[in-house]
Amino acid sequence: MWFKAEIMNPDPLKDASHSSIDGAQNSNGGGVFIAIGAIVGAIGGGLMGQPSAGLLAGLALGALVALLIWWQSR
Repeated sequence: MWFKAEIMNPDPLKDASHSSIDGAQNSNGGGVFIAIGAIVGAIGGGLMGQPSAGLLAGLALGALVALLIWWQSR
């Protein structure tokens, strides 16, 4: 064939992200607290007749926890 072997079989390390090779520090995921806070807040607020207020309170609390986790890992 007239194709170069490089095109058919690229170097796997050439296109890789090298994140594990560089020794990059893993960060903790705080986004789950935002999602859980929104869900629990909406349900709790719905039980009290104020689902929107509960959603906003849950989002605020989840964002606060996520920020604390981010701040701790800095």
